[in-house]
Amino acid sequence: MIDQTTVNQILDTADIVDVVSDFVSLRQRGANWVGLCPFHNDRTPSFYVSRAKGICKCFSCGEGGSAVNFIMKHEQMTYVEALKYLANKYHIEIKERELTDEERSAQTERESMLVLNEWACQFFEDQLWNTTQGQEIGLSYFRQRGFSDATIRLFRLGYSPDNSNTLYRTATQQGYSHDLLLKLGLCKMNQQGRPFDFYRGRVMFPIFNVAGKVIAFGGRTLKKDDKAKYFNSPESIIYTKSSSTMYGLYQAKRAIVSEKKCFIVEGYADVISMHQAGFQNVIASSGTALTEGHIHLLHRFTDTVTEMFDGDEAGIHAALRGIDMLLREGLNIKVLLLPDGEDPDSFAQSHSSSEVQQYIEQNEQDFIRFKSEILLRGAGNDPIRRAQAIEDVVKSIAVIPQEITRSVYAKECAALFGIQESVLLRDIYRHVRKNLDEQHRRRQQSGQQPTETPVADQPQDQQPLQSQQPVTQLHTVKQDATHHVAMQEHDLVRYIAKYAMCYLCDTIADDGSQLPSTVIEYIRTELDIDNIQFTVPAYKKIYDIALSLIDTFRNDLAQYDQETQQWMQQAYRERLKTIDPTGLTSNELQKKEEEITAALTQQAHERLDLYRQCYLEKILCSHLDDEVRNTACDLVSDKYQLSKIHTQLAHITTERERLISLVPKAICTWKDSLLKQQIYQLCITIAQTTDQQQCDQFMQQLQQLYQIRSQLSKLIGDRVVVPK
Repeated sequence: MIDQTTVNQILDTADIVDVVSDFVSLRQRGANWVGLCPFHNDRTPSFYVSRAKGICKCFSCGEGGSAVNFIMKHEQMTYVEALKYLANKYHIEIKERELTDEERSAQTERESMLVLNEWACQFFEDQLWNTTQGQEIGLSYFRQRGFSDATIRLFRLGYSPDNSNTLYRTATQQGYSHDLLLKLGLCKMNQQGRPFDFYRGRVMFPIFNVAGKVIAFGGRTLKKDDKAKYFNSPESIIYTKSSSTMYGLYQAKRAIVSEKKCFIVEGYADVISMHQAGFQNVIASSGTALTEGHIHLLHRFTDTVTEMFDGDEAGIHAALRGIDMLLREGLNIKVLLLPDGEDPDSFAQSHSSSEVQQYIEQNEQDFIRFKSEILLRGAGNDPIRRAQAIEDVVKSIAVIPQEITRSVYAKECAALFGIQESVLLRDIYRHVRKNLDEQHRRRQQSGQQPTETPVADQPQDQQPLQSQQPVTQLHTVKQDATHHVAMQEHDLVRYIAKYAMCYLCDTIADDGSQLPSTVIEYIRTELDIDNIQFTVPAYKKIYDIALSLIDTFRNDLAQYDQETQQWMQQAYRERLKTIDPTGLTSNELQKKEEEITAALTQQAHERLDLYRQCYLEKILCSHLDDEVRNTACDLVSDKYQLSKIHTQLAHITTERERLISLVPKAICTWKDSLLKQQIYQLCITIAQTTDQQQCDQFMQQLQQLYQIRSQLSKLIGDRVVVPK
């Protein structure tokens, strides 16, 4: 594992402007640099890079982050791979901490498997291109399928010789492990206990992970009498069929990000032929049905997916399977049925790129409309089957997380089905409630932290049943109050992310002495007094990280202070050399020395203050946790900064200088929103209480909450009317 000292060195050394400039043309604008965003089709510069903060941010599509985050997104690397990329760029030696025996065993086996798979891939390629058998059988087959030599090399296709153990003998002679050859499925043992090559006589399709590492193989037989057309690698610690990868994703990832869309097909040849035809954003699920793992992986690159299927009956049924999982993840799903008798491979081979593109544009359908038409066509005039078809479509709409999208689909389907929109909405709402209840039950059964029973948002034009109304109203009130609390948490955690280690004020200790407090220490004290915690998970993570770094920061600040003092002494000596004492009196010479000292002292103060301000920012914006890193980058991003001309003409009071008033007010405002939330909940409880004695007690509690809120309002400048 890369030790933290090396990670810090990489983060401190990496210049965000230098890193981004390798991929984006930047020009300076004030204190920032701007350019066209590489993550979307940007026509006017909306991508801002701040060298002082060490982050970049697109204020159009929202992408950005630290240098590590930028490399991860742009090059589709993991966190560790991005760190190694930056270390190589700045010639930083990677120092790794000593692993535990368990970590060392797992990592050694994983790395050994990747090395062996890479060797096997090269072996299969060499057999394809440089042996007579490979050229006459394997290469001839690929060329007959219409694959060009460039495409064959791009996807690193190969051939396994039709001999009993050529690969096994070659691998073991070169020192590769017998056990790993069996674990990876490259070789098997026969009944006599002798090893043999599992893929012998097959053309080979290597499967890559997102970073381009070979993690598995698919082998296609060329013999008609073989029972299995394809053999695939078994699952291992580097390859899980349900979530590891999708075939062609490594070659397609940049095109998917650029096009903001991908096509999903069924087989290896479909991907390769479509890619060769110019459609590089095409992938396949490696011969397995789509899983949630595949969808989560895919969602990292795009929100829009088109599934391509054969136009026969089997293709139509395949199009209807597993789509609800894609809809549940909020993806925009389209379906494209090819002409009967065609698959993506044959269609791409027999048509020009422009013809394929034209067919896509004319025949691509939204999934809900496609499913509605298919099911209604199968139902005919049978009212029972029509009702079942409508119910099936309603179930698919109900899994869509966005309420607005559900409403739009309901309106379209109502017109298509010829029934009232209100009827569809009511049925959709019923299924949404059912889905939420089922999720809640699964969460409780799995032992996760219990939550309130979820309540779905009722469509505005639908009047809920009387028995549902109090629950729905309670949910609406809680939802509004919770949203308000989250907004106030956002303001406070932004001060933490940007200024946590900055000096705020002096606090009085128990012995009467005054102690300097940072922003995070002041906030910790205030929250501990009232036992308040952040409710938004990402904000709580950032707060906890800031707290955990207080002692580390003090030690790092002391070391940086020593380095600054050494810098001052060196700079002082160098500047003294520039003074020509000729003709100067001792007083004049002393005055110049004092001016140098004052200037350097001011610069040292600014260096330390900038170190304080950027300390937590750099750590959060390069954190291993995606949620922490992305949230922090959003919190600290500032598109606009005052130009030098404004700061020269007059002193503008900055947010940093107003922290002494802003931070306490943010805390009070948050506390006020929490009180407001409690008041709302108590009002609902009172409205539902029938016992007069309990009602009186609740009214007293309500009066106390109003009194506290009234006192708090004086600190934040709001006016609260206390009911009598």
